[in-house]
Amino acid sequence: MSQNIYDRVQANPKFAELVKKRSSFAWKLAIVMLVVYYSFILVIAFSPATFAVKLGEGVTTLGMPIGLGVIIIAFVLTGIYTQRANGEFDDLTNQIKEEARGEK
Repeated sequence: MSQNIYDRVQANPKFAELVKKRSSFAWKLAIVMLVVYYSFILVIAFSPATFAVKLGEGVTTLGMPIGLGVIIIAFVLTGIYTQRANGEFDDLTNQIKEEARGEK
């Protein structure tokens, strides 16, 4: 029985759509994160004085808020993916499961 359901899921055009949409979206977000992170690392490697600029009279440098921004961007991108996964991707998954069981 489970092989039969597996075949029905694989044959469902919504499954191919889900895989394509989810993969495409995940790669886009991953590329954004990689660009942000590696840009930060490249500035540290090739122009460390850029992030060494002090902000005000204290010990805080420009690199600190920018580094914090990199971390915040990672959380935001995770939230964006989670929201879409819990909405559109879960809806498609539920439709696929219903159709595979023969409920629709």
